[in-house]
Amino acid sequence: MPRLEDKVVLLSGGASGIGAATARLVVREGGKAVLADRDEARGRALAAELGAAAHFVPLDVTQEPDWQAAVAATVATFGGIHGLLNAAGVGVRNSIEDCTLEEYRRVNDINSLGTFLGCKSAIGAMKAHVGRSGGGGSIVNISSVLGLRGAAHAVAYSASKGAVRTLTKNVALHCAQMKYNIRCNSVHPGYIDTPMIAPRLEQNAGNMSGRQALEELHPLGRLGHAEEVANMILFLLSDESTFSTGSEFVCDGGLTA
Repeated sequence: MPRLEDKVVLLSGGASGIGAATARLVVREGGKAVLADRDEARGRALAAELGAAAHFVPLDVTQEPDWQAAVAATVATFGGIHGLLNAAGVGVRNSIEDCTLEEYRRVNDINSLGTFLGCKSAIGAMKAHVGRSGGGGSIVNISSVLGLRGAAHAVAYSASKGAVRTLTKNVALHCAQMKYNIRCNSVHPGYIDTPMIAPRLEQNAGNMSGRQALEELHPLGRLGHAEEVANMILFLLSDESTFSTGSEFVCDGGLTA
C-alpha cells in the first residue's frame, strides 16, 4: 500500500532541493503534492513532470496573504490538506561582527518567520480535514544541524534555524493540547548537495576545495543527498510516525555525533 495514499501535502520550497525531492516521493507514494515557491518556472515544470497529482502555487513565504492563498488553493484543488513541509530557506555566511541588520532580518524572515506563517496558515485547514481521513495531520519543519549547535560563521542562519526548532515544539504542544490530531516535527540536515550550498562548493578553503572541506565535516565523508532527507520527511508525513511529535530528526552523516 502506498505510504501517503490519498494524502495532500503542501510544500514550501517545493521547486528545488529537498522540497522537490520530497514532492517526488509524495506523488510516488500515492499522495498529492502542491509545490509552493517563488521560482515559478521551475515549480511549474516540476508540477507538469509529476502530472495530475501535482499542482504549483506561487509563494513568498514572508507574506501571510501568499500563505493563505496557497492553503486555499491546496484545498480547492485536492479537497483538503493533510501535510505541510516548510522547506523554503536561505543560507548565508556571517559572524556577529559582520552581519548587517538588514541581512539578519532577511534570513530570519525567510527561515523563521516563513515557517511560523506556514504553520499558522495551514493548521486551520488541516484540522478541518484530518479528522475525516484517519491517521491525523503532519507538519514537518526543516531546521538544520546549526539549529542544534552554534557556528561562528553563520550567526543569522543558526539563529533562524534554532527558532524553527523551538517553534516546532510549541506548535506540537498546542496541537496536542487542542486535540487536533496534528503532529509537528523538525528535521535537521547536515550539508546537503542542493542549490543552497552551491556557492560554498566553489570557494577554496585552505588547500582544499569548498566541496572537500564540507565533505570532511561529516564522518561518513560526503555531502548528503536531497533524496536522503526526503526519505526521513516521508516517514514523518506518513502514518508510520503517529507517535512522534515535537521532536528533532537528524540527518547529518554523523556531523553532530
